[in-house]
Amino acid sequence: MKNKNLIIYRVATVLLSLLIVMGASMYILDHENVVKAFEALGFPTELIYFMATAKFLGVIALWQTKSKVLQEWAYAGFVYNLLLAVFAHINVGDGEQWGAVAGLIFLAISYFFRNKVAAQQK
Repeated sequence: MKNKNLIIYRVATVLLSLLIVMGASMYILDHENVVKAFEALGFPTELIYFMATAKFLGVIALWQTKSKVLQEWAYAGFVYNLLLAVFAHINVGDGEQWGAVAGLIFLAISYFFRNKVAAQQK
């Protein structure tokens, strides 16, 4: 049972990390289209590089094992980011909210099983 929880935690965290890193990479590699998307969503385009940096650092924080507080902040940041993305896409009606919904699901599973694995290790 212990290994099952660890495997579920790692798979969910890998999927969440890939989703976040791919999105942040697009902010840099496909900047022109991201600017258009931000403008369509009503977000200031000055946030693009800041958000890309924050997402990369957040993924690093999820995987580091030195500070549980830093992990908690990373999870919280991703919750806010993904919820904002879901509601922003719903608000403009472009149908692009499903990636963020998937991210929230991966995040919830990762967080739940992270805590379960930590409890088993005590």
